[in-house]
Amino acid sequence: MRLALCLCAALAASPAAAGVEEALAGPILPGLAAFAGAAEDLAEAARADCRADALAPDYHAAFDAWMAVGDIRLGPSETGALAIAFWPDDRGFTARTLNSLIAQQDPVADDAAAFAEVSIAARGLFALDMLLFDETLSAYGPDDYACRLVRALTADLAGQAGALEAAWRESFAQSLRTAGAAGNATFLSPDEAVRALYTQILSGLEFTADSRIGRPMGSFARPRPKRAEAWRSGRSLRNVLASVEASAALARALAGRDLPETDAALARVRVAAGRIGDPGFQDLADPAARLKAEILQQEVRGVKAAIEAELGAQLGIAPGFNAQDGD
Repeated sequence: MRLALCLCAALAASPAAAGVEEALAGPILPGLAAFAGAAEDLAEAARADCRADALAPDYHAAFDAWMAVGDIRLGPSETGALAIAFWPDDRGFTARTLNSLIAQQDPVADDAAAFAEVSIAARGLFALDMLLFDETLSAYGPDDYACRLVRALTADLAGQAGALEAAWRESFAQSLRTAGAAGNATFLSPDEAVRALYTQILSGLEFTADSRIGRPMGSFARPRPKRAEAWRSGRSLRNVLASVEASAALARALAGRDLPETDAALARVRVAAGRIGDPGFQDLADPAARLKAEILQQEVRGVKAAIEAELGAQLGIAPGFNAQDGD
């Protein structure tokens, strides 16, 4: 009996178990709550004044809050994030769906329950990015259909953010905390919970390097700047920095200690980002601008390598761990 109690106490106090709790209490749950609050502020601002210029500050605040937790695609976020942040959108579904709603003056904008069933391409932050910042759509007035659509979008986003935060706080966080306990069919051991969070860190950094930076770079002969994330609002570089900062913060929480190599790599990302000329990555046809983007991409991958060396080693996971399949 005494041995069993000692083993249980050791498990509860283990770095892995503590790291999960620190990740929840630090970046994750407060981050989701901050996003829910920012989304509600955006919806309230839209009710007061739906015009694009008036909403830009609250839109950026909501997007900033999302970036702190948006790369965590685990539990409720695995599907919940899809309608909040529908990107990449290579086939232009968002533009086509929004233009169709506007052309038809679709009454779905006046019915919150019906709007929740609209295609995810016409919901969330990227639909708002287009309505608020696209030159052909953003000049609407308070009496135009687009104003009603913006109000529907922001209210829907607030509802989604609140539901996602509640799902984590009321249910999924406990699944992570009780990993390995009897009846927990999601995580059969504390190690599974730790690895699940570690996977989110690496996959977020891979997505930033390969998609947030790599997609607009395209090839040297054919750069694709219009494939940059949130380029209309000039958030592309801002999102890169925010995503890397969020990954590093989650890594520190999971480690339960400072990660000096990771912090040094993060500092190099900031320096490389400071040399980027266009925050929307729209100048990548210029070889000099492309080179700066390539350097930024390399530095983001450097953060991943540092986390693998520092946190991965602590967890007993060798560098080269595949964040895409969780092995």
